[in-house]
Amino acid sequence: MSDSPSLAVIRRVYESRMAPEVTKEVMAPDFVWDITPGFPNSGIYHGWDSVATDFFGQMTGYESFGAVPEEFFADDEGHVFVYGHYHAETKTGNTADVRFLHLWTVRDGQAVRMRQIADSHVLQEALKG
Repeated sequence: MSDSPSLAVIRRVYESRMAPEVTKEVMAPDFVWDITPGFPNSGIYHGWDSVATDFFGQMTGYESFGAVPEEFFADDEGHVFVYGHYHAETKTGNTADVRFLHLWTVRDGQAVRMRQIADSHVLQEALKG
């Protein structure tokens, strides 16, 4: 499948590993980040500054944590579905690979929402030490 404009926006996010210059450009001012209940730091965050500070900034139990996209799908309504896994290494030496599905909504070339579905149990167990 060739990249739709919405899919191209979201690919940039993953390929850049959420580089600040990319997130500043592609995240809408009213961006919503919706994390599955039970997942560490779960909740709904409004605006990229809140996501960076209140979600990512609170991820203190990890040596490393990253999203690894495996497949991208897009529809004609500005939705991009990303199937992949998180790879986490905790400060206690545990590792975890956790499947995720991210549903992004893109409007006018900017991401306005990301909804996450992930297996929170696997990650919670790894964080226990």
